[in-house]
Order: sequence, then structure tokens, then C-alpha cells
Amino acid sequence: MSLDVAALRTHFPSLTTGVAHFDGPGGTQTPVQVGEAIARTLTGPLSNRGTTTRAERNAEDAVAEFRTAFADLLGSRPEGIVHGRSATQLTYDFSRALAKSWRPGDEIVLSQLDHDCNVRPWIQAAERADVGVRWLRLDPASAELDLGDLDQVINERTRLVAVTAASNLLGTKPPLARIAAHAHAVGALVYVDGVHYAAHAAVDRDELGADFFACSPYKFLGPHCGVLAADPELLEVLLPDKLKPSTNDVPERFELGTLPYETLAGATAAVDFLAGLAPASGSRRERLVAAHHLIDAHESRLRGRIEDGLAGFGSRVTLHSKAADRTPTLFLTFADHDSADASDFLAGRDIAAPAGTFYAYEPATAIGVARGLRVGLAPYNTEAEVDRLLDGLAAFLR
Repeated sequence: MSLDVAALRTHFPSLTTGVAHFDGPGGTQTPVQVGEAIARTLTGPLSNRGTTTRAERNAEDAVAEFRTAFADLLGSRPEGIVHGRSATQLTYDFSRALAKSWRPGDEIVLSQLDHDCNVRPWIQAAERADVGVRWLRLDPASAELDLGDLDQVINERTRLVAVTAASNLLGTKPPLARIAAHAHAVGALVYVDGVHYAAHAAVDRDELGADFFACSPYKFLGPHCGVLAADPELLEVLLPDKLKPSTNDVPERFELGTLPYETLAGATAAVDFLAGLAPASGSRRERLVAAHHLIDAHESRLRGRIEDGLAGFGSRVTLHSKAADRTPTLFLTFADHDSADASDFLAGRDIAAPAGTFYAYEPATAIGVARGLRVGLAPYNTEAEVDRLLDGLAAFLR
């Protein structure tokens, strides 16, 4: 089996514009099924949750279906699925809840590979709680985390390890299970930024060793929101700030205010769309895993095509994405050109590939790059689009 990209693309109205989208890491294009689910739910009947009227039941169904869908996607349980406005908001909320148990002398461990949403909330929480911060350092030469001193960095004082499952800048996928095993051996919790990872790989939260796994549906064909998965039993011991009359049930105690039912419905539709890319047999979870195998094979093939083309540019282009295990995201700089000029040139040819560091402050600082061109693949990209990209870069460099 291979991914039927031509059939997949027919569901994306935005792809009819002729623009080749290599901007998926910042947010993918959206299939019509997601928009229809949002509109159908929003136009109701719809009201606040309850069981008496049809409008109330529609709201209840949107929430229940969302939790079940993301439990299937993330290898977790519906009772541990938390909705948030974004992964950043969820991380801020959970950093404050977790920091309530920290004491002076405790430590947390952060990663130089991470997007700032999995760095700054923890640093700020650590400062308020007067706890230390240690780092998993990034090796610029390999684009990998240097884990040679893992036993010293993660130690008996460690209360939390926050680390990405995949870098949104470099694509690097660190050995998460190994890091998590060290953390759990000393009684520390592991908070994983899975925003970039979930767009390109089947997620099994337990297998990864993630006590908390955060992701963003708009990075994998859905609407703008955030999702966090954790064991319900772990959520039970956390006490977030909340309104007095609001429920103390898990996971609702972490969802502040009325939920956006239409957004939940759109996110559920995105999960169902992904599951539909696999053969129509087995459970939704099984189909999602199979679909991600197809997506990975397709995106990896296109990534290889891009890398082969970039190699032909020699020293004029530096590819910073070089980890052995990584997503189909490539971060480039140019010997004699500004990456912003490259992005503008490509945009003039209807090729979307943005320039910047994309909130990945720590990895960009570690590799010494102020700005680069990010080329990110999504399931709807084609070989013809890759060739357009390479032709565009060649013309730019001329």
C-alpha cells in the first residue's frame, strides 16, 4: 500500500490555488470535512452541555467524541484528554499546577532542542518556586541532544523533565523513551511537546514514556487548538486554579470556561480524516497507526528527493537538519544570501516556505543561526512540488 496523494488532495480546497505549501510545520492546510464538521456543529442546534435538549446533547456528544478520537490518536484514554486553546496555553497551565509541589532545592530539566513553549513556561515557574534548572544540551554538529551526562543532569533532585518528541526547527527526534526512563527512575515526571511529532508519526504515549503529551491539531489537518493527554490518575492529583463553581472532575477541571464545541468537532473530523487514509479495516486506532506508516513512507521519500537536490548546490546551501532520526522538516541557510530573501523569491513563484527561527529560540541559539529557511513536508505534497521548490532555489541562487 502507498498513500494515494492525488485522491487526498481533492479534499483540500486551498490546494486548488496552485501554491505549493511547504509551510506545514507552522500549520497545515485543512480538508473540507473539517470545515463542514465545524459549520455543522456551530449551526446546531447547540447550547451548553446537558442531557435534556437536543442542543445540550449535541454539545455533550462533541466533547465525548473529541476525547475518544484523541485517545485513539495518542494511545491514551478518553478520561485523560484535555482541550486547550493551544499547546503553549496548556503548558503554562500545567507548569503552574505542577510547580505547586516543587520546593527550593528541587530541579527541573529542559532541552536545547525545544520550541520555547516547552522552555519558557518551565523557567518562569522554576523562578517563582526557587528551583534549579538543568539542560540537555544540543550538539550543533549532529543536531542531536548530547546525552553523555544524562545520569548527572537527571538526578535525585529532578522533579520534571520537559523535552520535545521532535524539533519543529531541525526535525530531530531525540531518544525520548531513554530520557523518560532516566526520569522515571528518579521519580520525575516527563512533559513532552509532541506538536511537531504528532504531525508525522503514530503516537503511543506510554511507549514514548510521556506522562504528559501535548499536541496541536492544526499541525495535522485540524483546527487551531491544543490537546494534552495524560493518565487520568495523574490528573487527579493536580489542583489547577479554577473557578469555585466549576466542576472538579478530571479532565474538566483543567478546561477553563465553556468549551468551543465546534472546534472540538473539527478536531475530531481531522482524526477521522487521517484514519480514512488507511485501508478500511480494524479499529480507528489501528487505522491511524497504519495511516501514519503510509504518511511516513511518502514524506520520507519526498524528503530524500529534496536532500538529493540540495546536495547539488554544494557549499552554497547548509542543511542544519542532519539527525539520524528526524521528521521531513529541513532547516537551511545560504552562504551568500539571506533566507528571508529566499522565502520572498519562492513566494513569488507560488511556493510557501517561510524564513525565521519559529519560536525555537534555544536550538537556533545553539546552532548559531539568526534566521533560516524551513521546508516542511505534509501528506498532500507531491514530487512535482518538490521539483518546483528545487528549481526555485536554483533560480534564486543564480
